[in-house]
Amino acid sequence: MEVQQSKHSANASVTVAPHRSVHDPDNGHFRALTLHAEDPDCVKAARDMVGCYLQTWGLTYAVDDARLVVSELVGNAVHHAVPDNRLAMPGAARRIDVWLMTYPDLLGIGVSDEDSTPPDLPAGEFISPELAGDFIEALLPDRGRGLFIVQRLADAVWWSPGLNGGGKTVWCRLDLDRLWAEHSA
Repeated sequence: MEVQQSKHSANASVTVAPHRSVHDPDNGHFRALTLHAEDPDCVKAARDMVGCYLQTWGLTYAVDDARLVVSELVGNAVHHAVPDNRLAMPGAARRIDVWLMTYPDLLGIGVSDEDSTPPDLPAGEFISPELAGDFIEALLPDRGRGLFIVQRLADAVWWSPGLNGGGKTVWCRLDLDRLWAEHSA
């Protein structure tokens, strides 16, 4: 959207972008939270932050999936991340950063930890649901179930190495149009 303003003294027309509010969802949103893995409420704090901000941003239809995704990602960092020697201070708490961002039709979630070991992202279903029959357990991998859940809920899951050669971030993207359609159905 462009706004036309006339300058009477120069008798010229200048096109300027309108000033948009920081609360305009077209601008996107960003929030981050730093947690410590040793805090017994860190997973709940991450879940609550995600739910609170998504409701504030008018994205209530995305709350359930996003809360479950962040629970699994933070839970993995708490239970599996072992800090790299160059990042860990003896006796220091293990740091976990949670990133939440929106851009018009996308919701991005990232969880960073101090362990540079790549996550074990499941390859997908190991057996066809039709072949599993009554043995639904055959569809679940022996390990990586949390990331398997994340992959089922998210439209994309990937990871990136941390800055300065230490740690990593596991990212996921949820398409808001898809979530809205599922919620409205």
